[in-house]
Amino acid sequence: MGDSSASYIHMVHHLIEKCLIFHMTKQECIEALSKHANIQPVVTSTVWNELEKENKEFFEEYAQNKNKDEIMSEEETSQIIQNMILQEPSSKDSDH
Repeated sequence: MGDSSASYIHMVHHLIEKCLIFHMTKQECIEALSKHANIQPVVTSTVWNELEKENKEFFEEYAQNKNKDEIMSEEETSQIIQNMILQEPSSKDSDH
């Protein structure tokens, strides 16, 4: 199981980075991934916390720069997450 859980964590990590690009808060990211990517909130939260530990300066700056006026609509969030998932390399890509 080790390998599949490692690649799962890697995927969650990748999706969180996309959330950061779109200036989502931790809570927005957790909710978006839960709703649109079917990722357990505890998993997103844990991976986010690990990233925060590894990149303290980035997250401090990120929190300061987060403009509350930039809250995204549900539809925008959905679209972004759907696009992220579609771009994820997956076993579905194999040509049969």
